Amino acid sequence: MRKKGILSALVLLAFHVSSLGQFRVAFVAGAHSSSVQESNDLPNWNSIKGYYTPRTGFHGGLLAELPFSPKSRFFLQPGVLITNKGRKYAQSTNIPDPLVERFDSTQYLNYIDVPVNLVVKFPLAAKVKLVLGAGPYASFFFNGKETSDKFYTNGDFNSYENTNLSVGNGPGKYKTFDYGVNGLIGLEFGRVLLTANYSRGLGDFYQSDQYNGHFNHQVIGGTLGVFLGKPVKLEEKPKDRDKDGIPDKDDQCPDQPGTALTHGCPDRDGDGIADKDDKCPAVAGLAKYNGCPVPDSDGDGVNDELDKCPGVKGLAKYNGCPIPDTDGDGINDEEDKCPTVAGSPKYNGCPIPDSDGDGVNDEEDKCPKTKGSPENGGCPIIQKEIVEKVNYAARRIQFEFAKATILPSTHQVLDEVVKILQQNPSLTLTIEGHTSNHGDYQANMKLSQDRADHVRAYFESKGIDASRLKAIGYGPTRPLTTGKTEAEQARNRRVELRLSNQ
Repeated sequence: MRKKGILSALVLLAFHVSSLGQFRVAFVAGAHSSSVQESNDLPNWNSIKGYYTPRTGFHGGLLAELPFSPKSRFFLQPGVLITNKGRKYAQSTNIPDPLVERFDSTQYLNYIDVPVNLVVKFPLAAKVKLVLGAGPYASFFFNGKETSDKFYTNGDFNSYENTNLSVGNGPGKYKTFDYGVNGLIGLEFGRVLLTANYSRGLGDFYQSDQYNGHFNHQVIGGTLGVFLGKPVKLEEKPKDRDKDGIPDKDDQCPDQPGTALTHGCPDRDGDGIADKDDKCPAVAGLAKYNGCPVPDSDGDGVNDELDKCPGVKGLAKYNGCPIPDTDGDGINDEEDKCPTVAGSPKYNGCPIPDSDGDGVNDEEDKCPKTKGSPENGGCPIIQKEIVEKVNYAARRIQFEFAKATILPSTHQVLDEVVKILQQNPSLTLTIEGHTSNHGDYQANMKLSQDRADHVRAYFESKGIDASRLKAIGYGPTRPLTTGKTEAEQARNRRVELRLSNQ
């Protein structure tokens, strides 16, 4: 309710200002330094936070300016800006992994910012003014990515990019809405505006899935703006005593609400003829009949001049003729492709189709081209024996330690799954890679994806079509156990194979 109240007040203020003075619009753009102000409960945060540094970004969009009065120094400046935000991370010392020489990562977050600033201007010289302003802003996340680079002591280089950021409310997700405050100071030279800007988020734009903390955006930069054309003079509203939208100077009945068609006079029946000139003021009519209706012989509401079936009661939709609808499905026979069978408007009057004839219509059938079971959404039920064989094979998949290389002993296990896929061409397979939470999070995410990709590549090498295979690396995000012993953590290092025919 509080947010709605603030928004309503700003809207009313904008209308009030626009009715009094002048407004103008500017294109604005600039560069800035973006950082994240983070606080958390990590015991070693003081030794870590120094690795985080600001990143350079850009912003640009539109800015409107509305004065409080023609001679006022105070202005309302709402805007819409696309703004790059985020931060950098670089670590070359105290890295737990002795094989890693340096680790760099960058967070690229793109928002649509909507600032609403109260601005005051002080004249300094001819056409030069000092500009000061501040106010709240709303921010809407629309895309972003995270990149990371690892440099190994042996000279190798590893790069990773995540362009599919999780969005929403919850651990590991970026919120779609953020808010905060901002301020500006600068100079105005005629139509040119040059300002220094600062903004600080007040809400947590992100929730970590690793620890408790607060994450707030901070942006410091400069903006160049150019106002378009000359300020537009907004005219005062003309007097309108009866509030019918027609100025008194044009209103033939200035004390009675009316319509533009009747020059501001009342028209109860809405036929475009003022009541003072209408011989049938309570019944809509025509000017040729002095405001009275045309005769309607069949009493269907369509006058005889327009009724194509004047002797048969019908509807105006069909020019006074009855609606032809043989099957009673609400679709007239001229538009009904199945005029003798009741159907749906979506299918032009025909019933919902069932392409595979399994008793589940195509709108509800997840496998509309393959005959299946209603209990499985119209898809064939996968045999329990096949699922158990695939699950058993998944538990026997092994890799080289801390690598994505499949051990030769696993080939026979994977060949069993290949045989099942070859015998069941309607099945698809999702390969899920999982790790324990030991070691670097990003490295675990990459290892789990690499292992899933290697398994998928093995299946493709055996002739399984790539469209039937999907590989996902979940890293440590879906553990089977939260225990800390090596045996419990070993259970978390696994590959799962999930069959589907949907």
